[in-house]
This record gives sequence, structure tokens and C-alpha cells, in this order.
Amino acid sequence: MPGWVFQPFTSDERTVSEKERLQFPEWVDKLRPLILGGLLLGPIYLTGLVTFGASPKTINVGYAPKQPVPYSHELHAGQLGLDCRYCHTTVEKAGVAAVPPTQTCMNCHATIKTTSKALEPIRKSYATGMPVKWTKVHDLPDYVYFNHSAHVSRGVSCVSCHGRIDQMKTVTQVEPLSMGWCLKCHRNPAPNLRDVDKITDLGWEPSEDPSVIGARIMEKNNIHPSTDCSTCHR
Repeated sequence: MPGWVFQPFTSDERTVSEKERLQFPEWVDKLRPLILGGLLLGPIYLTGLVTFGASPKTINVGYAPKQPVPYSHELHAGQLGLDCRYCHTTVEKAGVAAVPPTQTCMNCHATIKTTSKALEPIRKSYATGMPVKWTKVHDLPDYVYFNHSAHVSRGVSCVSCHGRIDQMKTVTQVEPLSMGWCLKCHRNPAPNLRDVDKITDLGWEPSEDPSVIGARIMEKNNIHPSTDCSTCHR
């Protein structure tokens, strides 16, 4: 074109230009060891995290959240001998073992320790009608179906899942409540069975091998727990 002079890059000039365009900043070089280390150690870390950090035993056993009221099962169920069903009234007839309403607490505490500072949330709840915000300890995932009545009505004691709760000042989860743990019992329930009138006798001691007692109860009541997926995942 008139007036224009075309001057193509020389090979040296083009090489320098491409090198400048493709060159990374110096700080990228400092990241190379970190990136390499992440690529090598990342899979190992993730494997350990899933295996140990996310296992039911790690995240559940030992869980003992602080409650708004320091209710002691050791005192109430242990020393005073309150039956579990006095507070958890639906455990024999419903899927959920009900958290006791404030009225249940006030049946006694309307006249006992009426000025205790620790019981202030109970008195406030009773006066306002707003429930105490208890924190659930044994909390199964939403995709798991569990029915308390189906278990206790066949002779599975509170102890089998909750441990010696009558000896706990603070309720603590003692079993993993994992799928494998549940299946172990469904495949061999005999050691965890007792006569129904003994389910809330947390200190009960069998007079013979628990497996023998359980086998007898299984035969008598035609107990054959299902291990099908749909039993718990509905």
C-alpha cells in the first residue's frame, strides 16, 4: 500500500517476543515445590481424613454437648431411681423417645430446689411456655429410619444403645450408631435381648449367658430382624 513499509520481525525478534509473552512471573517458581507437595501428599491426606476423621466412631463416640440445664441422669435415674419412661413417655409406643416437656420437670421442681440458679431455664420455660432448647445427643442422619418402640417392645434395653446412662452426670454417646454397628445386632440380636420388664432396669445382671436368654426370647417372640436396606433406608 502506498506510503506503508512492511518490516517483518526477524527470527530473533520473534523469539524474544514469544518468550516474553509466555514467561511466568518469578513468584510462580516459588510455588512449584508447594504445588508438587500438594499433588503428592493431597491424596494421602484425603484418604486419612475420610478413613479416620469422617468415621462414625471418630465423630460420634464421646459426644457430650453442654446442655442449657445441667441435668444429671446419675442423680435422677441412678440415685433417685426414676424410670426412663417417666420422662421419655413415648419410647414404648412411638418411633421417637420424647424429650420431656417442662411440665414433667416441674412436677417435682415446683416444690424442690425452687430457687436453684441452675434451674432458672426450667422456671422461665414454664412461665413463658417456650420449650427448653435441649441439644440432641444421639442424633441419627435424616436418611436413617429408627423406631424406638420396635426395639424396646421386643426386649432391647436402653443400655444396649445408650450405655449405663444411670451413671452419667452428662449424657455421653458411647456407641458409634453406625450402619455396621446396627447390622451386627440385627444379624445376632440374642446378646442384646432381655425380658421386656427388664428393659429399663439398667443395672440388671443376667442369671445365665445373655446369648442363651436372648435365643429363648427370639424363639418365644418370633424375632428375626431384617437386614434389608429398606428396613432403615425408606
